[in-house]
Amino acid sequence: MEIFDGIAISSRIRLARNVDGLNFFTKLQSDVDANYIIGSVMKTLEKFDVFNFLRLKDLSLNECNALFEQHLISKELIENKDISAVAISEDEKIIVMINEEDHIREQCLENGFNLYKPFRRLSKIDDEILSTLPIAFDNNLGFITASPSNLGTGMRASVMLFLPACDLLGKMEDIFARATENGLTIRGIYGEGSKAEGYFYQISNQGSLGLDENEIIDKVSEFIYSLCLEEKQYRDYILENENEKYRDMTLRAYGILTNCYSLSENEMIELLAKVKLGQVLGFIDIKSQEKFQKLFFEGASANLKEIFEFYDEKKEKIIRAEYISRKVKELSQRR
Repeated sequence: MEIFDGIAISSRIRLARNVDGLNFFTKLQSDVDANYIIGSVMKTLEKFDVFNFLRLKDLSLNECNALFEQHLISKELIENKDISAVAISEDEKIIVMINEEDHIREQCLENGFNLYKPFRRLSKIDDEILSTLPIAFDNNLGFITASPSNLGTGMRASVMLFLPACDLLGKMEDIFARATENGLTIRGIYGEGSKAEGYFYQISNQGSLGLDENEIIDKVSEFIYSLCLEEKQYRDYILENENEKYRDMTLRAYGILTNCYSLSENEMIELLAKVKLGQVLGFIDIKSQEKFQKLFFEGASANLKEIFEFYDEKKEKIIRAEYISRKVKELSQRR
C-alpha cells in the first residue's frame, strides 16, 4: 500500500517443507540424503526463471555472512554449511534454502506492504515442489516441520516495519503485548533471535496450525494495517509537538554520518535510521529510498569486506565511515 511506503519496508512469505521418509537436517543419516534433497530441489527449480545455485561449502564464511546481512539466507543455513545450499532468483526476491532447519525453506520478498503478492509468486514454486517431491504431510497436522510452530500450512507471513515514532514515544511495549494477544510475534531486523536495531521490527504469525494461508495473511495484514496508521499518527504528533527536538536529532545524525572519521556497525545503523526518520518527517531529502536502504547492509562487516577486500580489522571502522559518508552525501541532503 503506497500510503505506508515510509513505514512498511518489505513483505515476506516463507514456506517450510520436508521430504517424506528422511530425518530432519540434524539427523540426516548421510551426505547422500543431503545431496539428494539439494539435487532434487535444484532440478525442480530449473523449470523456472534463472536461479543462482550456491553450495555453502564452496563459499567462504565471510561470503556466507554477507548473504545473511542482505537477508538472503539465515544463520541456521550457515551453521549447516557443509550440507546446505541456496537458490536465489535473478531479482533476489525468491530464495529457496536447502537443509536449513527444514529440508526446504521457500521464501519470497517484495517491497512495501502486500503479503498476497509474494504469496502468489511463491505458490507457483511451491506447487511444483509438491508435485515433484514426496513432501511430508499429515491429514490432521498438515505439513510436517522441524518446529511445531510451523505445523499446518508451514507458512510464516511477515512484514518489516520502520517504527521510529512508536519506538521514540515509548509505545513498543504495548504493541508487543497486543501482538502476542493476536497470535503474532515481533522480532528484530534479522528475524528470530535478533534484537531491534534502527527502529526496524519484523512482525509475523506465531503459528500456522488450524489456519489456511489466506487466513494467516489476512490476520497479519489486519494488525500491520492498524499499526501503520498508529505510526502515522505518532509521526504527526512529533511534527506538531516536538518538531525542534527531532529536527535537531536527525540533522545531528546527518552531520555525523557525513563528517565522521571512524564508524562502528551499530552506530551506523542507529545514525542511518535517524537520517531516514529525518526524511519521513520532512527535514532531509533522500533521492533513492531503495539505494539508501541498502546502506544498512552494505556498511555491515561482511559486505564491507566483500566490497573493499580488506583484512586489517583495525581499518574496518575507518573504511566504513568513508564509504557511508560518501554514499549519504550522494543520496541525501538536508532541507
